[in-house]
Amino acid sequence: MIRVALLCALCAAPVAAQEVQPQDIPQGQKDYHAAEAGTYKLDPYHSAVIARVPHMGFSYSVFRFDEVSGALTWNPDDPAAMRLTAEVQVGSISTPVEGFAEVLKGAEYLNTAANPVARFVSDSFAPESDTKGTVSGQLTLMGRTHPASFAVELVGAGKGYTGDEHGNPVIRNLIGVHAETQIDPQAYGMNAFFTAPIPVAIDAEFARSE
Repeated sequence: MIRVALLCALCAAPVAAQEVQPQDIPQGQKDYHAAEAGTYKLDPYHSAVIARVPHMGFSYSVFRFDEVSGALTWNPDDPAAMRLTAEVQVGSISTPVEGFAEVLKGAEYLNTAANPVARFVSDSFAPESDTKGTVSGQLTLMGRTHPASFAVELVGAGKGYTGDEHGNPVIRNLIGVHAETQIDPQAYGMNAFFTAPIPVAIDAEFARSE
């Protein structure tokens, strides 16, 4: 029964409270040392990329990219040696405005036919504490590559439940982070409607490969 309940929880399905108790579920720790060394794979079901695009100085339009992937090489004894690669399928953009996502994919905006993937490759990580640090590297968007730095905050690390290749719940080493940066839209070739810096927030959970 607990196995079924946990599987439902992973899928965000409602579960009767009596089927699983809080003490049965391992929780992440606020210390990156809790995640063992190894190669970690990004879990797309527990990750999100959000862009808050200024609407000509009046408000922010919020867009989500639904297809993300990535890999993390991690060693808690030498966090500065961390290596991260991440990719976003730009065509997976979603918006609450009906039909607008298709417009944004077009040549006048993101031009996803010519440049379907945005990619970040780290070249340094500067830890500031057990929960915060800065990841710097190269960000490629719309065919252009520029340096980018993300302020990273650890959400939780340690052993926890994730899904295996068949969707069954298993316990593995996990690392969950929240990261923020800003990009200059003109540097990446966006049109004249995009001039102000665009804040980008990423929530990502990585599971160690077994």
